[in-house]
Formats: sequence, C-alpha cells, structure tokens
Amino acid sequence: MNTLFIYYSHSGNGDVVAECLSEKGAEIRKVFPKKPLPKSFFWSVMTGGFLATIGHKSKLLPWETSLEGFDRIVIGSPVWNARFSCPINRLLSEIDLGGKDVAFVLYSGSGTAPKAAERIAKEYPDAKIICLKDPKKYPDELAKLQELF
Repeated sequence: MNTLFIYYSHSGNGDVVAECLSEKGAEIRKVFPKKPLPKSFFWSVMTGGFLATIGHKSKLLPWETSLEGFDRIVIGSPVWNARFSCPINRLLSEIDLGGKDVAFVLYSGSGTAPKAAERIAKEYPDAKIICLKDPKKYPDELAKLQELF
C-alpha cells in the first residue's frame, strides 16, 4: 500500500514521526504556515491553543496537494487544546480524503489526547488514530506506528 505522511511539526515531534515513517517506505510532505507562531514557548502554546479552539485555519506556504497514487494518507498533527493544529485544519479543508485509507498520528505532551481522538473519530469514523506522547522525548512511543503497517 502506497503511504503518504502529511504533517505539521512545531516542536520537532512530527519530524521524528516523519523520519520513522520514511524508513518504513512512506512518502513525506511537511506543511508550513505562512505566519509562524511566536518563538517563545509560552506564547506559542497560548496562541496556538486559542487559535485551534476557535477552529482557525492557518494559511500555508505552497505544498504539493495531489494525493494521486497513494492508497493510505496519514495526517500528523500536534494536539493543541484537544484539537488539530491550525495548519492541519487548513490542510484538511484543502484535500479530499474520499476513497483513501486514512489515519491520524497525534503527538501530545500527555500522550493519550482522549478529547482530540474523540473529536477526530466523530468526523472521520473509519480512520485509525494513533496518539504518541512526545516522541522526541520518548522514542519508544514510535513503536505504536507499527499499527499502520
């Protein structure tokens, strides 16, 4: 199955996931917001969490949106206030996941992100959802990605 991992990473956790999935044969695409979050950790958490709560969709730098040739699409996002990050909100509004095997990989400080997983399951009932606790700090969490293959 041809797998595409599309993700956003603010603190590097998504990059660790991307490296792992790349080693398993997935193609990788990283999205970047046109306007990055503040550099201060405190202000980036406050700003990102608030914007995610109101469903903000960050404008993205140009990226390859075609999903042609891929059977499985895996979307990676940090969890901000029990929601997708704002760049992933935009990404999901721009692509059509119809007819694809869809999975989500969430990276969170708590690791379980139950509210985020519940929200996603309501919108994407057939999607696999994998929650990782800070995979940059806890690389053993990456073993959970085996569920995708």
